[in-house]
Amino acid sequence: MSRETTAPPRVKRLGWGQKLSRWDVKVSPYLYVSPFFIVFAIFGAFPLLFNIVVALHDWHRRAGMGDFVGFDNFAWVLQQPMFWRSLENTISIFLWGGIPQLILALLIAAVLDQNLRARTFWRMSVLIPFVVMPAATAMIFGQLFGQFGVLVPNLHALGLFTESDSPFFQERILSHVAIGSMVVFRWTGYNALILLAAMQAVPREYYEAATVDGAGRVRQFFSVTIPSIRPTLIFVILTMTIGGLEIFDEARLFDGGGTSGGAGGSDGQWTTVVLYLYNLGFGDWQDRLGQAAAVGWILALIIFAISMLNLVITRSISSTDAPRRRRRTPLAPPAPTSATQTLVTMKKGARR
Repeated sequence: MSRETTAPPRVKRLGWGQKLSRWDVKVSPYLYVSPFFIVFAIFGAFPLLFNIVVALHDWHRRAGMGDFVGFDNFAWVLQQPMFWRSLENTISIFLWGGIPQLILALLIAAVLDQNLRARTFWRMSVLIPFVVMPAATAMIFGQLFGQFGVLVPNLHALGLFTESDSPFFQERILSHVAIGSMVVFRWTGYNALILLAAMQAVPREYYEAATVDGAGRVRQFFSVTIPSIRPTLIFVILTMTIGGLEIFDEARLFDGGGTSGGAGGSDGQWTTVVLYLYNLGFGDWQDRLGQAAAVGWILALIIFAISMLNLVITRSISSTDAPRRRRRTPLAPPAPTSATQTLVTMKKGARR
C-alpha cells in the first residue's frame, strides 16, 4: 500500500507594504510616547543621577570636579548652623502660608459650590492670582510691606510700630508672615478649584437627607462635605506640603533680591532651604556645588519623611469614624427549598 503524501501548505509571502503596515502597528505606539521619555531622560533622569555624582565629590563651579569625598558633603551641611536656621524658616513659612491657605480654599470652594449668580465668572476669577508670575507677586508684596508701602505707614499711624524702617524686613516672624501671605495669595484659588471639583461630585441626596434631619449649612459642611472629599483633601495637603517646603521665588525676591534672605545676607531671617542651596552653589556666599547638591538630597529626604507622616496622620484621622469590622461566625448553608429537594430525589431515583 502506498502512502499518500500531502504537500506542505505554501506559505504566502507578505509584500513590502504589508510588512511595513505590521511594523507600523507594532512600533508606532512606542514612537508616539517616546518624546516624553526622551525629554524626561535628558532633563529629568540625567540631572538627577548627575546630582548624586556632584554630591559625592568636592565640586566647585569654577574649578570643576575634585576628589571623591563620599558623604563628607552631607556631614558638612549638617554641621552648619545656617542650614538648620533655613530649615526652621522653611517650616515656619510653610505653616504661616499653608494653614490659612487650606482654610480659605475650603471656604471659597464651599461658597462657589452654592447656587450663585455668574458662577463661571467667580470660579475663573479665583484662578487669576495663580497665573501671575511668582516674581511679579513677590515684587508687589515686597513693595506692599516695604517702608513706603501701603501697609507700613498705616500701621505707624495707628501706633503699632514706632521704628522708621519696615518691621517686616527687620523681625523674623513678621517676615515669615509676609512671605506666607504671598503663598496664600497665589495658591488659594488653585486649591479651591480642586476642592470645588470634589464637592460637586458629592451626591446631592446626602444634603437633602441632612436637611430633612434638621442639619444646617455648617453641620452639613462638617458632617457631609468634609468626609466626602477626604481623598481630594489629602491630595491637596500633600501637594501643598511639597510645594511649601520648596519655596524659593517669594523668599528670593521679597526684598528685591538684594540681601539673599535676610538683613545683610548673614542673618538669614527668611532664608529657606532652597534659597540656602542657591546661595551655597550659585550665589555670592561660596562656590560649593558639592555641598549644594547634598542640601538638595537632604531636603528631598525631609520632604519624603514629612509627606509620609502627613499621609499617615490624614489617613488615620479619616478612618477614625469608620465602623470597625466585627468577626462574624460563618453562616450555615441555607436549608434546601422544596424544589431543590424534589430535584435531588428525582436524580437519586434515576441513578437507581
